[in-house]
Amino acid sequence: MSPPEPQTISEAIGQDHQSLDLYASQIRSAATLEDKTKWRNQLTWALARHAISEELTMYPAMEKHLGEEGVQLTDKDREQHQAVKQDLSTLQSLSPSSPSFTPLLDRLMADLHEHIEHESQEDMPRLEAKLSRDESQALAKSFERTKMITPTRSHPSAPDRPYAENFAAMLAAPIDKFRDLLTSFPDAEELPEKHRSSL
Repeated sequence: MSPPEPQTISEAIGQDHQSLDLYASQIRSAATLEDKTKWRNQLTWALARHAISEELTMYPAMEKHLGEEGVQLTDKDREQHQAVKQDLSTLQSLSPSSPSFTPLLDRLMADLHEHIEHESQEDMPRLEAKLSRDESQALAKSFERTKMITPTRSHPSAPDRPYAENFAAMLAAPIDKFRDLLTSFPDAEELPEKHRSSL
């Protein structure tokens, strides 16, 4: 049996979006404060890495291949990301027992879904039309690799443009990863298979 074909950038990002929805759902359905907190931590970890990796890999590719249209699309994406990062920055340290937690989670996910719709309807079709399948798979690989070295918490005041963002991420990531060692997460078997080896 031949190995599965590598993912395209659309497939990699879409898979992340599905995982983020799962983590938010798990927060809402968890029976204990401890479990809600673990899933909040997982959502924070995954969403922070996802957003920065998009900004460092996909957005430059859009600007390169789509020209001025790509710049306009990524400006809108960065604006949407900023709203998500602001909410995530508050949510990541807010106890799920707080009365403001669930409304904030709902707002975060509503903002995220608005961004996801923009990506799936506008960004991805335009970018994929300019890339060969091999180029799209290479970009997906770069996106996944970048997640391994990005911060794992939201830092909404950090730069969101390449080079400045790369530098800020290199400074923040080691601190975040050390904090992860002291943070509770769901057990590996509770996670989608794709993410089990990433923690």
